[in-house]
Amino acid sequence: MRPPSFLLSQSGAKTMRKSASTQGITDFLRANEKLASLLPAARRIMMLQRECVQVLPAMFEVCTVMQFDAGQLILATPNAAVATKLKQQLPKLQDNLLKRGWQVNAIRIKVQPGKIAEKQQPPAKQLVLPRQAVSALAELKHSLESDKGNEALTAALGRMLNRHRDEC
Repeated sequence: MRPPSFLLSQSGAKTMRKSASTQGITDFLRANEKLASLLPAARRIMMLQRECVQVLPAMFEVCTVMQFDAGQLILATPNAAVATKLKQQLPKLQDNLLKRGWQVNAIRIKVQPGKIAEKQQPPAKQLVLPRQAVSALAELKHSLESDKGNEALTAALGRMLNRHRDEC
């Protein structure tokens, strides 16, 4: 039997899609008696997250449901700016959740900078030098005098040429 996977996506509406990793977590929680008691609460929070995404999809790309207990909903935001924007949308969110059957009496917002998965940054653009430029840099490196003043420049040129050696 292979061990369950514990990876979950944390980006907006994609968070709530049923996947093999979600099933693995469910199996893991069921296997342990103490952890099994967490399963209903986890399901309730997942369902609430799904509802919040449907009501305010743009906000819940970065916000998450932290807790729901005794009619009090606690939401996490990555920063104060998002918290302010979300605060303006709370009446709409609360009304929609009430219409959907959730007894939400109060909503609190907590700023949790390290807890929220940020949107994935696009990969850094890699500079691609034309062959002529790589050749010119190689020529420059080989033409430099080998003295102490040129060591750092020669080393930097060497690193750059190593990164672009396939382009020669």
